[in-house]
Amino acid sequence: MTESDSWREGMDFKVAQQVGGIVDAFRAQRNIEIGVEAREGLGFMYARGHILVRDEYLSQVQERLGQPVGITEQVRRIVEGVVRLDLLDNEDGPVEITFAVDDITRQFGPSVASPDYVLTVAGVVGPCPATEPEEVYDDIEPFPPVCPGNGGAGVSIYVTDTGLLDGAQTNHPWLAGVTGDPDPLPALAADGTQPIPQYTGHGTFVAGVIKCMAPAAEVFVLNEFVVAGSTLESDLVSDLDAALDRGVDIFNLSITAPTMELQPLLGFQAWLKRLRLYKGVVCVVAAGNNGSRALSWPAAFPEVVSVGALAADWRSRASFTNYGGWVDVYAPGRGIINAYATGTYTCQDDPYTSQIRTFYGMARWSGTSFSTPIVTGLIAARMSRTGENGQEAAAALLRIARSQAIPGVGAILLPCPDDDDGASHLGECCCAQRHRHRPCRAEP
Repeated sequence: MTESDSWREGMDFKVAQQVGGIVDAFRAQRNIEIGVEAREGLGFMYARGHILVRDEYLSQVQERLGQPVGITEQVRRIVEGVVRLDLLDNEDGPVEITFAVDDITRQFGPSVASPDYVLTVAGVVGPCPATEPEEVYDDIEPFPPVCPGNGGAGVSIYVTDTGLLDGAQTNHPWLAGVTGDPDPLPALAADGTQPIPQYTGHGTFVAGVIKCMAPAAEVFVLNEFVVAGSTLESDLVSDLDAALDRGVDIFNLSITAPTMELQPLLGFQAWLKRLRLYKGVVCVVAAGNNGSRALSWPAAFPEVVSVGALAADWRSRASFTNYGGWVDVYAPGRGIINAYATGTYTCQDDPYTSQIRTFYGMARWSGTSFSTPIVTGLIAARMSRTGENGQEAAAALLRIARSQAIPGVGAILLPCPDDDDGASHLGECCCAQRHRHRPCRAEP
């Protein structure tokens, strides 16, 4: 084991495999070196070579780190109030990022500078949904199913994810009208089969879940997670800031990251300050899939709606979900079925490593990535039904969720009313008109 691989010590083997894949992908695709720190099996990833700094401390931080002051080529603004500072090597070599941030914190206080964290599609250190995609019959319907009516009409939803698979809107009627960046598939293999890379199709699946809850909503899917299902905080925040001019009502983010000493994401925190200027806009974020109570960001910010996952029985927490007082609500996240790619997928994770699975445009998948779009869709459906803005609709649904919380779990939202006996309504109906229909709780 080399010194650069020392982070693997004490880390779960499966997680170490996943992290190693991200480190290699950033180096190969973007020539960016990723640092990893792991303590007791958990940790965080960050970009080496630069840090995020609050505007008003920039000169002081540069001086503290022995960096030239006033060289604009080293500074890139990512959002109002925060810049990315590229670091030059000092006489002892490259600046050690975490040591530098610790030093700045001791000198100036917290939230002055931070690493540029790697954020992944609803994972922690070891990204990914809670499971890899699972095979289903080629003619299966989505689950939870498409709600009838025009729920979500007039509502704009911005999904930060892996983009949209070519032809998804044609192949899956409930995805009609969804737009976004492409999520490209690679060339055919030598045997004529279509390989499906890890994380490909994630954004399409998320968009499909939203459209099942809010069929008439306008959904755009950004391809943000172009490097092994991951991105840097600086890139994400810049794109989210630009999206504010699109007139978005709801942001859906299936991303998460742990941080040094559980400190908030500096760039994302500045973006949330900007978001407050856009009245009524709500941000819904996946809690993550580490099965941990520890804070994970950005879901732990009080300004967002953080979503954990229910198990297949819709009455208990899924084993993989993060949890705790910082998670606002739980929604179904185990065994969700929706749109996916057509082709062959080679499993990356133990105990299924190298197993080949064949898909026909649909998949069963689990994770807080997929409980989150259920809540996003329910908010959109309520907005179109009541005339509330995103913040108002989210607050109303959270009140319902808390009033019907399950002991030991927390507040919950379900896609359909639980009307077996006509009495218990644990969810908010996603249809344009509330009417009695059979609950969609029995997985097909």
